[in-house]
Amino acid sequence: MQAYAEGDADAFQHLFSSLAPAVHAFFTRAVSDRSAVDDLTQTTFLKMHAARRLWRRGERVRPWVFTIAARVRVDWLRARGRAASESLDEGVADVVEAATDPGDEIDLRRRDEQVRAALETLPESQRIVVHLHRFEGFGFADIGRILGISEGAARVRAFRANEELRTRLRDLARGGEGS
Repeated sequence: MQAYAEGDADAFQHLFSSLAPAVHAFFTRAVSDRSAVDDLTQTTFLKMHAARRLWRRGERVRPWVFTIAARVRVDWLRARGRAASESLDEGVADVVEAATDPGDEIDLRRRDEQVRAALETLPESQRIVVHLHRFEGFGFADIGRILGISEGAARVRAFRANEELRTRLRDLARGGEGS
């Protein structure tokens, strides 16, 4: 990032190739329109380019880029009249894992659909915390910085998301059809 901030175009290519898939996945989980996902990813890197000289040496790049992406996402939601309102922890992962029968591909697909549907029911503010924590591997302190909230608020959102997902996926763990 330092080389890119100083004008090295090759450094941008390296940053883009390493970060773009994760940024794209971040938007894919929040937006169903593939064209919009591509636009939001591109907008994030354009904003990163414009702000590259504001990056402070020694600052971790990945959380910095996801902070930009989170703000791009909020702007996009607001422009569409959707409020960016208000962790899938190991317990929920255990529930999902308990429902998995590796030999049955149909059950795996059905389980994946139920988990995806349960995630979609979460408020946007909780869903983004789940994504950043479980899928991107950020800790709650980083999530707080990315979203502009406290670490405690990020933990509370993850806890609430976890409780909701446990409730919604309880039948899945028992081998039922889910709610």
